[in-house]
Amino acid sequence: MRARTANVSRQTRETTIHVEINLDGRGAATLATGLPFLDHMLDQVARHGLVDLNLRAEGDLHIDAHHTVEDIGITLGQAFDQAIGDKKGITRYGHAYVPLDEALSRVVIDLSGRPGLEWFVDFPRAHIGEFDVDLFREFFQGFVNHAKVTLHVDCLRGRNAHHIAETVFKAFGRALRMAAAPDLRMGDVMPSTKGSL
Repeated sequence: MRARTANVSRQTRETTIHVEINLDGRGAATLATGLPFLDHMLDQVARHGLVDLNLRAEGDLHIDAHHTVEDIGITLGQAFDQAIGDKKGITRYGHAYVPLDEALSRVVIDLSGRPGLEWFVDFPRAHIGEFDVDLFREFFQGFVNHAKVTLHVDCLRGRNAHHIAETVFKAFGRALRMAAAPDLRMGDVMPSTKGSL
């Protein structure tokens, strides 16, 4: 089996992002986005997805975190798409439910080749520390557009904004891991009746 890795850089007038990813890693992460809470969430994805992730970002945080968060999602999506390759022999679908105390979230993913995000997450407050919770949706929108996946994210219950965010990112990592995993019964068959994804 080929190494499922990628090394992607993206530079605009607003941000400079570099992502190295290994889909068959051990969950090691080196993260420097300038946004500590986002680093914490991305660490959850790496650990629960068993993805090795090296991500560095510099952005116009003096203006707002929007460009940086969205562009991290875009670049991570590009890296994932490159690393997953032709998708032959993968499981394709993944799902996870993750609780944290009172919060419970569900993430379902299809490595379909078709970008789509269904986002049903309501936060009880607008910020977690300094982080604007509206930007989580922007991160995932950037990811699905460039990873070319269909993603459904639902927070089923929760009162604590930190707990809600953490359940979403942990579930995302676990669903991603399931979908990207080789299906030994498939061999090198494409998991689609169309013959391509």
